[in-house]
Amino acid sequence: MAVTRDRPPRALVLRALGLGDLLTAVPALRALRRGLPGWRITLAAPRRVAPLALLSGAVDDVFPASGLAPLPPLDGPVELAVNLHGSGPESHLLLESLRPERMIAFANRDVPGSDGPAWRAQEHEVERWCRLVSAHGFDADPADLDLAPPPLASPAPGAVVIHPGAGYPARCWPAERYGAVAAALRARGERVVVTGGPAEAATVRSVALLGGIGPGGDLSGRTGALELAALVARAKLVICGDTGTGHLATAFRTPSVLLFGPTPPELWGPPPGRARHQVLWSGRRGDPRGGVPDPGLLEISADRVAEAAVRSLERLEGGIHDEKSARGRDRGRGLPRLAPVRGPAGPRHLGGLPR
Repeated sequence: MAVTRDRPPRALVLRALGLGDLLTAVPALRALRRGLPGWRITLAAPRRVAPLALLSGAVDDVFPASGLAPLPPLDGPVELAVNLHGSGPESHLLLESLRPERMIAFANRDVPGSDGPAWRAQEHEVERWCRLVSAHGFDADPADLDLAPPPLASPAPGAVVIHPGAGYPARCWPAERYGAVAAALRARGERVVVTGGPAEAATVRSVALLGGIGPGGDLSGRTGALELAALVARAKLVICGDTGTGHLATAFRTPSVLLFGPTPPELWGPPPGRARHQVLWSGRRGDPRGGVPDPGLLEISADRVAEAAVRSLERLEGGIHDEKSARGRDRGRGLPRLAPVRGPAGPRHLGGLPR
């Protein structure tokens, strides 16, 4: 394959979704990074997640993209396109419009020539993308989720961070319950702060008011991607729903209490073996894009969340660090890991693409 000598070959990866989506794709992105030395890896993703994408060390640059909107012209050709966005024809065709030499994607019968593995609906999001790239010769480790803390000061080091928002109302636990948990933790002597984007300011104010938190603990609209990452990385505990902030807690190994519903944690939760992350789920499934709080999520009481939070704090105070035990270190990562997804590594599996 002819490649211009004055530039490295480029892989364009589509993942034009939110923060949690980016973080669950990090192991697959790192597999591409390791398997394509000397390549320029460009991630097509929303501008707001770009700082964390670069923090992962897996990509060289971020091309602003949102959903499945047409991509603006790139500054050069694409040798390899990788669809980490979905399995539908829309995302496949969007990447095909770039005229790549080769594409890595799940098979779709509506897109001629898509010859990847089959999509599995009931599969953990991290495992899904690792399986895709491993089918094309890249060794992917689903436990490779960690991020280094960003080089920023936390606005509230050592605080308990409550993040009440989520992408859809179905995943939003009531503000009054978060407020009750905040009040219980403050009564215990904890510093509590509440985070959220500008659109969540009213909810954050409500939680802060109900929890007896002063104006300094309302961080709504005051944390961009890196600031939020710095806050979570240096927090004492994170309490939130099934949202990107929970994935940040996983990435920084910050203790967390995660409220799942209506999506089961085996599809989007932290990996097994990470004892610092307590997952609460009623066992009921529902519509993750619903317009009202999911009934299963509402089955989780404020008392149950407060008890889980206190349990996490007591473990920290007792010096219990399960993930850094000697046995865990002997296993190479400091914790029991999901089994690596091994691909049939070798240039032949890249279809002759330049190495």
